[in-house]
Amino acid sequence: MDVHLRELPVAERIKLVEDLWDSIAADQSVLPLTSAQRVELDKRLEAYELDGDRGRAADEVIAGIRKSL
Repeated sequence: MDVHLRELPVAERIKLVEDLWDSIAADQSVLPLTSAQRVELDKRLEAYELDGDRGRAADEVIAGIRKSL
């Protein structure tokens, strides 16, 4: 199948990207962490455990982003 991506409608290309990203996320266990990434994740986890701040709810963050656009 010889499909040129630019010939597809934008909505279809976005759907393809989402599907591709979802497939990568599903296989994330096969992506090894570098030692620097592991150190950073450990640092962030420790900071979270110390202050327990769960952050803001996603819908609140999204609403703020939309408001600023």
